[in-house]
Amino acid sequence: MAMTDSVNFLLSTVNLDTSALQTLVRDPHCGGFASFEGWVRDHQEGREVLRLEYEAYPALCAKEGIRILMQAVEKFGVRKAAAVHRTGPLEIGGVAVWVGVTSAHRRECLEACEWIIDEIKVSLPVWKKEFFADGTHEWVRCDACARGHDHGDHAHSHHQA
Repeated sequence: MAMTDSVNFLLSTVNLDTSALQTLVRDPHCGGFASFEGWVRDHQEGREVLRLEYEAYPALCAKEGIRILMQAVEKFGVRKAAAVHRTGPLEIGGVAVWVGVTSAHRRECLEACEWIIDEIKVSLPVWKKEFFADGTHEWVRCDACARGHDHGDHAHSHHQA
């Protein structure tokens, strides 16, 4: 199996069917499967969150997503790894990100799955905007925004009404 056949990274604008996503990593040679689902929660640092919106840089996301997954396959010896990140608006309880990994045994799956989501959180060019009950919104973990840079053709600002 070629390395690129063992990984799959996607961005999605529609709700994720996590059961269906398992087909991306299903393999008859594997006895272990681990997955992670990141859900939209109703609070952040003591503030009530109403919904989220994600924006991404698709070309760079694809490149970085594949790099992360390929590195996980090599580093942990897993057979297959996949990740899907949502973009656009999400409601409370929606799945924002899904990671799935298969291998011969569980330990490799569990370790690789955790490593992949950690890498996605720090490396993927995805920006999260939280909408709060007090009518404000805020871009989260957007270092370029905090420095006043823009992402493509749109500028982001913090604590907008």
